[in-house]
Amino acid sequence: MFLFSIIKLIPSIESWFIPFDILMILFSIMVILFSIVLLFIIILDKRCHTISLILVANSYVCLLFSACALFSMSIFTLENDLKQIEYQDSFCIFRAYWSYAISAALNDSFLIQALYRYVTVFYSTRLFWQSIRFQLLIICLTWLISFIYPIVFIFDNEILYNIDNQICQLPIRPSFSIFYTSFCIYIIPITIIMLIYFKLFRFVHRINSHVTSVNILFRARRELKMVEHIIILITILLITGFPYEFFILLSFFTTPPKYHFRIAFIFIDVSIILITITLFYFTDLLKVSLRKRIKRRPRRIVPAII
Repeated sequence: MFLFSIIKLIPSIESWFIPFDILMILFSIMVILFSIVLLFIIILDKRCHTISLILVANSYVCLLFSACALFSMSIFTLENDLKQIEYQDSFCIFRAYWSYAISAALNDSFLIQALYRYVTVFYSTRLFWQSIRFQLLIICLTWLISFIYPIVFIFDNEILYNIDNQICQLPIRPSFSIFYTSFCIYIIPITIIMLIYFKLFRFVHRINSHVTSVNILFRARRELKMVEHIIILITILLITGFPYEFFILLSFFTTPPKYHFRIAFIFIDVSIILITITLFYFTDLLKVSLRKRIKRRPRRIVPAII
């Protein structure tokens, strides 16, 4: 009732702006809190100090930062919608830059997990490639690349404030920047992940038909299953990111709808919630650790009988 009363007091804005602004804020808060809890569990539980869990933690850091970026964007949009103003604050361009960088880092975090599974099967004797030091080096490298590639948008003043959508983003139109962003965020990491999956899939089917060590077959099947989980996460990203992808494709033929960014970012908010939950569901060790902490009962202190 309170929400509808606010909307009635602001008749000049679209009726769905305020509810969806608030919904996006709530979604972002949920991801922020859940990611922080899971990251603390990974840090505090020594059983979670494995290479696989470190790579999962990297994905959760990306999800946390993504949620923070979306939260900041939603707060800015809600404030402008409530005040009915067209105002670009000093952080508007930075929020757009941050969102592009973190989006690339998130997909790259899934790519690192897939590459690790690939190495453990095909290069099992290369212990350095499977070491924590090497994986941390790869993580740092992908973060560095993710934050370098969108810098060109700032220097070229390509990130613009969209009045109708109350957001700073690259305009959705046929341009080199849109192609460049799509390749860095989606096409390159997803293509490599798919190639890894198909190579593992063919390898498992080939060794099934030959006399092979049970350990090799078990390891290959396990890593294939892990990559299948990554494929599911990527599929969630692609499905929920379809409106954004559709508007890019549509821009080649006609002008996208007036509120295309608002529509696209609602789905992006939904995607990070689904990915956060799905990644947790696929990480057995993290589920076990959380259950034990929830079920742990405080010890009762029995007074000594004198």
